[in-house]
Amino acid sequence: MWLHRAMHAGFYVLLAASAARYVAYHGVDLLVLGVAVLLGVAYPAGVRWTRGLAVVLATWLALVWLAPSFGWCAIPLFFQCLRQLRPRLAVPIAGVLTAAVVLAQVRLADVVDPSLVLGPVGVAVITAAVFFDRRRLIHEAGVLQERQRLAREIHDTLAQGLSSINLLLELGDTRRAAEVARENLAEARRFVRDLSPLQGRSLEDALRGLCDRVEVHGEAYPLTVQTEVALLRVAQGALANVREHADASTVVVTLSYLDDAVALDVRDDGRGFDPAAISPREGRGYGLTSIRGRIAELGGTLSVESAPGEGTALAVTVPTGSR
Repeated sequence: MWLHRAMHAGFYVLLAASAARYVAYHGVDLLVLGVAVLLGVAYPAGVRWTRGLAVVLATWLALVWLAPSFGWCAIPLFFQCLRQLRPRLAVPIAGVLTAAVVLAQVRLADVVDPSLVLGPVGVAVITAAVFFDRRRLIHEAGVLQERQRLAREIHDTLAQGLSSINLLLELGDTRRAAEVARENLAEARRFVRDLSPLQGRSLEDALRGLCDRVEVHGEAYPLTVQTEVALLRVAQGALANVREHADASTVVVTLSYLDDAVALDVRDDGRGFDPAAISPREGRGYGLTSIRGRIAELGGTLSVESAPGEGTALAVTVPTGSR
């Protein structure tokens, strides 16, 4: 991430600046500069392993004891401790780093004043506050994303299956309703176990299991599992909407392999609707929102063309990169 890279670059900038300041005021000291070089060499290991971080911190403390000029290298080390260690360990270590910076400031100063203590403490508190708030925001964003994923999966499996069962029961087709119930139960179990709904089938075969008329254009090439699952879920959602709302006599699903994208179209000759008038209400109207969310996560696009009495055409396109 850019913040981590910035902190790593900042560490070496501060290390070089501290070394230049030390040489300018005290001349060349091979011991001090040797420890500084050792710190720079050890730092990459410190950002990857906890034991490496312990070596980096010990080396920095020794360096600050020898040359207080290197005290400000504590800022990226402080950040690294917060990132790698649990709070109950990171906070005390951060306190030690802050104390070392304060002592370095006092040793360098001709006159001791409160700013020498309050400055490093303030920087430490601000850094910790920013870090923990950022971690909280990342956690909340992850929770929201997972909720949205679960909502889409539940809509595309359980909710659609139950809607189909209800429609079949209203029509008196209990045999087909029982078949859909068994299929929906199996789909729910796959969802709970986080298994792919394709069950080892190709995307084309899975689509043909949903619709009698499936057309494939272009030369097929491998797609990522995420893309295949997303396209299958889009087709399931679109076909469920057709069954429940369109009263169509013909539905055609078209899968097109383009040079740098794959497209899925679902067209029906049903009653159609006004796309601008669609809005979720009483738990309904989530289908298009679910489809749009799935495709957006893959960097794709969704378009819906429809009008009352003119059928509906739903088209999604997902980039795959040049082959």
